[in-house]
Amino acid sequence: MRTGMTRRRVVVAVVALALVAGLAGAVALRASKRASEAAGHADAAVALQFVPADLTYVERTPLARWLPVSGTLQPVRQAVVKAKVAGDIAGLTVREGEFVRAGQRIARVESADLQSRLVDRLGAVESARAQLALAEKTRTMNVRLLNDRFISQNAFDSTESSYDVARGSVKSAEAQVQLARNALADAEVVAPLAGVVAKRHVQTGEKVAIEAPIVTIVDLKDLEVQALVPAIDVPELRPGMPVELAVDGFGERRFTGRVDRINPSTEPGTRAIIVYVSLPNPDAALRGGMFATGRIELAASAPAPTLPLAAVRAEAGQSYVWTIDGGKLAKRIVTTGRRDETNGRIEIRTALPARTPVLAARFDNLKDGAPALVKAATSSRNATREKAAGAG
Repeated sequence: MRTGMTRRRVVVAVVALALVAGLAGAVALRASKRASEAAGHADAAVALQFVPADLTYVERTPLARWLPVSGTLQPVRQAVVKAKVAGDIAGLTVREGEFVRAGQRIARVESADLQSRLVDRLGAVESARAQLALAEKTRTMNVRLLNDRFISQNAFDSTESSYDVARGSVKSAEAQVQLARNALADAEVVAPLAGVVAKRHVQTGEKVAIEAPIVTIVDLKDLEVQALVPAIDVPELRPGMPVELAVDGFGERRFTGRVDRINPSTEPGTRAIIVYVSLPNPDAALRGGMFATGRIELAASAPAPTLPLAAVRAEAGQSYVWTIDGGKLAKRIVTTGRRDETNGRIEIRTALPARTPVLAARFDNLKDGAPALVKAATSSRNATREKAAGAG
């Protein structure tokens, strides 16, 4: 009897365990199904949607090309005014930064013997003229005597020679007078050109020798930049080509110059050629010695595969783009070439699949392989209808 009771209890326990296991499995299966559905809903919720305006494609376009140049501004016309006579500087009337006119007196060299030398040369001229007058009278008289055969031909030739010597002495003395006058005029130092005094080399009262520098004058109306250009780029340059320049200290202001001359030979050791860029400066805003950087526009290149600059990103020294491939985002490493800042495009040397959509703008928190959808553009008429329906 007890044995029967024991068996019955065992059977009941087994049945109860089976029921519990079945219920647990059903609960687990339902929980797994709900989790899968929730995951599916979550994946669908995070799928990124883009409109056609967010996308771009590789296009073959010509690239604008620019040749960078840089150099120091130098005045085209400048002069170092030097002393033409020796003496003490008197009456130096100009200072650095002052404007002077062409022919304006800027200094005077005080030389005590210049006036005395002129007076001496004038006296020599008077003496030579007196000698010439006497020689001329003697020659006139001897001409009559020779015609009357009172003197010989040799005697007349001697008189003729004395007359020629006296005439030459007058010319020599007159030339000496002119030299003395020139020296006296050279004591007045005048500006050879209109411009600004850049430097005074002497002070009033200093003694100077001949060819000693007194002042330096520069004309700021026309400036020049001497830029070194690689010899490989020179064949594309021509005199007259426009040059856009930026000068340190002038912010965003740009100055327009032009290629004026091209040196016929390369610089030793650099294999570069000097290109002279002229820069008008009518308002004298620029100064000599300022540093300028700029670029020369060259002919556009042949059409090349390009993308907008905003579509290309860089990270850790590598350039990449985001594409949509098979409904997912794909990060593609690309090799870039020349940049066209004017048109905002960059050359793409890595081949991309034809008509591959590329994200044209910068988006944050993108992940490689994330789901992405391209939403069809809604026409303005449909959009109007949708808005009207929503309002109703």
